[in-house]
Amino acid sequence: MKTVIDQIRQMLKESIDEKTRTTAKRYFKENEAPKVYGVRMAEVNRIAKYGLQQIKSLSKKQIFENCEELWSTGFLEEAAVACTWSESLHKQYEPADFQIFEYWVRNYVSNWAACDMLCIHTIGTFMMMYPEYINELKKWATSSNLWERRASSVILIIPARKGLFLNDIFQIALILLHDNNDLVQKGYGWMLKAASEAYQKEVFDFVVKHKTNMPRTALRYAIEKMPKDMRDEAMRRESASKLK
Repeated sequence: MKTVIDQIRQMLKESIDEKTRTTAKRYFKENEAPKVYGVRMAEVNRIAKYGLQQIKSLSKKQIFENCEELWSTGFLEEAAVACTWSESLHKQYEPADFQIFEYWVRNYVSNWAACDMLCIHTIGTFMMMYPEYINELKKWATSSNLWERRASSVILIIPARKGLFLNDIFQIALILLHDNNDLVQKGYGWMLKAASEAYQKEVFDFVVKHKTNMPRTALRYAIEKMPKDMRDEAMRRESASKLK
């Protein structure tokens, strides 16, 4: 008898699109390209929702175990299904779940797409429910693991848009300020950009204060949603500082 995981994998295999398979890896650096079936994301979402109907009678523990089995294969589409399932449990999150999410980041995340799928909604929602765990993200920001460092900022994208955790966002940005990996730079720049939706002046002042040490990639991300005159001012100041 097929398990729900077997069904999901069979459905993914039956939905393979060669064009999608060919183009999917263009979005990743060569050494970071994930394994993919080559299934359009809209179809992956449909399959994930079908799976939810099959597992709705299971306990949270059992669903997390199914998620882990999906994560363990390294296929991006299976990770996407796992994220849909873990997100569906948000009303049941409890503090001990942080250890599970941390384990997934450390052991299964190996590319920016999987990192963002897991962090933005599943862990981001957890963080809004249990804000005392934000100090754990500051530890992640110092990790030798690239994906923990990116996760430390990407987790806060949605909370930042809601005007939450501004001081913590600035602290994490400072920890990551000199990071030489562009995916980490994009991550914390994105976090600052999200925070600027609620705190434009504060984020602008932070960026201007630290921009001589902030990589151009992070700076451009951070000011992307600001008015043109503020963006121009930040870039002029950047140009002037580089002439000194």
